Formats: sequence, C-alpha cells, structure tokens
Amino acid sequence: MVIDCHAHVGFDPLFYLQGWSPYCMDLPRLFNEPGPARIDRFVVFPFVSYMDLDFDALRANRIELPPAGDRVPYRFENRRLLEDIRRAPREWRERLWPFLIFDPARKPREQVAEWERLPPDGRIHGIKVQGTSIQSRVLALLEEGRVALEYAERLNLPLLIHTSIHPEDAWSQCADVLQVVEANPRIRFVLAHSCRYHRPTLERVAALPNAWFDCSAHGIHCRLATQNYAGIAAPADRFPADYERPDKVLRTLAEAFPGKLIWGTDTPFYSCEYDKVQLRSSYAAELECLNALPAPLREEIAGRNTLAWLGKTAAAD
Repeated sequence: MVIDCHAHVGFDPLFYLQGWSPYCMDLPRLFNEPGPARIDRFVVFPFVSYMDLDFDALRANRIELPPAGDRVPYRFENRRLLEDIRRAPREWRERLWPFLIFDPARKPREQVAEWERLPPDGRIHGIKVQGTSIQSRVLALLEEGRVALEYAERLNLPLLIHTSIHPEDAWSQCADVLQVVEANPRIRFVLAHSCRYHRPTLERVAALPNAWFDCSAHGIHCRLATQNYAGIAAPADRFPADYERPDKVLRTLAEAFPGKLIWGTDTPFYSCEYDKVQLRSSYAAELECLNALPAPLREEIAGRNTLAWLGKTAAAD
C-alpha cells in the first residue's frame, strides 16, 4: 500500500498572475506523475489561492476579497474538485481521497455553510489549511475559524496544516499550529513539510497522540537545509541528519519518530519557482527516497501511519 498524502489539483491564480510556478494540475497529469510506479491512493485538495479573490489585488501580490458581493473562499474550488472526481473513470475515483480546503480568517461560517450544501456522495476525507500563501492566520482556527474544527470533529475528519518557521511568516508558524493541535485533542492533525526540520516541533508532534507530520516536497526542503535558508530550522534547532542525502534524511526521520512520519509529495510543488528562486526536483525523486527505505519503514510511512491519521482501518474504508 502506497498513499501520497499531499497532492494539489486545480489552478492557482496568484501563482499564474505573478509568473510563478507551479500553477496548475489536473487529474490526468496527477495519475501520470508517478510514471510506472503504482500509487494506490492520493489525498487531494485544491491549490491555495482562489478564484473569488480580487484579481487586481492578486496582480499586485496582495490577498483581498472584493469589498462588496457574495464571494466565499474556495466555494468554486472545492466544488470543482469534487466534480472532477465524479466525472473521472471509476478506477481513478477509487484512488482519490478529496479534502476540502479552508481559509480560516475570511468568511469561515459561509465556507462551512457551502460544505453543508455539497453533494452527499462527495466522500470528503479531511480538511486542508494553507494560511501562508493567502495570508490567513492559522490561529483563527481557535477564533472565528473554529467552525471548521467543529465540522471536522462532528464528521471525524482529519486536518492537514501547512507549517512555517520563516521569521517573516506571520500566518503558519509551527508554534501556532501546535497550539491548535493541543487545543483540539479529539481531532487528528498532520503538520506539513517535516515541520521545516525544526527538532522541538518534531519532538512535540511525537508526544501528541493526535499529531503526525508529513515529508511533502522533501527533496527541495533538504536542499534548502544545506543552504541554511531562513525557512528551514537553523542548525542549532535543526533535526540532525545528512541533508546532502535526502534518502538518508527520510530514513533517519522515520526511525527517530516511529508511527509519526507520513509520506507525501506536495505534487506539483516538489518544484517551485518564485521570481529569481528556482527549486527543481521531481515526483520520481520523491519516490526514490521512499523506495530506498527498508520495506517495514516504507509500509509504515506510506501506509499504516497515513491510515491512522485518516482514521481508517484499511484503504477501502
């Protein structure tokens, strides 16, 4: 059993208007990404910026809803993802586990009201939050955005939350995400991107019964660690590993935190381009790191741990 816990499907208007990449992914490309390798299940959710944002503001790299009107974050994106899956071939539908995506600070009640109106056969499997790109504080989940947590608890849905330790990121700090996790012990959470290899956060995740972390976009994060990039934990707080060898880092993490690491690629964000910053990797490289693990570790991080976080006893649940 191989489950990719972190895959985007759809279109990102901010990335497109700013000239950044990637900015799109459809289901045919998603299923082609692994090449000859078999991915048994994909956890999928929309891209991060959304069509109801003000496009004039997006062109200026600002995140704003239009001042008037009935715009609701992700209303279109969540419905479009479910419709894409509904129209897909049966063999694809059976391998897709869709998550709703949520803006915790803008019109949260209206978003949840839209969820309640979704078709009952949508098979929602969880909720995704990425506050950095849309400049939306994760701590709003403890305030006006709590309605999403109430929805998740009522339906026994897990959350996957973007993390950051970059000093200029006011929206998704690891410490803030942990505050949300600790305040909601009946909800299961994954903290994305190996918590930027911040050892205190990883150790806290290991101690929390309702928390896991994923290794999405592992290759480029290892490269950033070798460059001491500000968005990766500083050496004094960084999980100790040979970051020149992403395969070794993945094994070291899996062995150091048994039962806690979950494999995912962040496809198509295993490669990114922002202005003059270019980070290149591939789905194949993410798979190579996974396949370099001994079989028991591979089965744990790409199967059993993922099912535990999702609250499933088997892939057919």
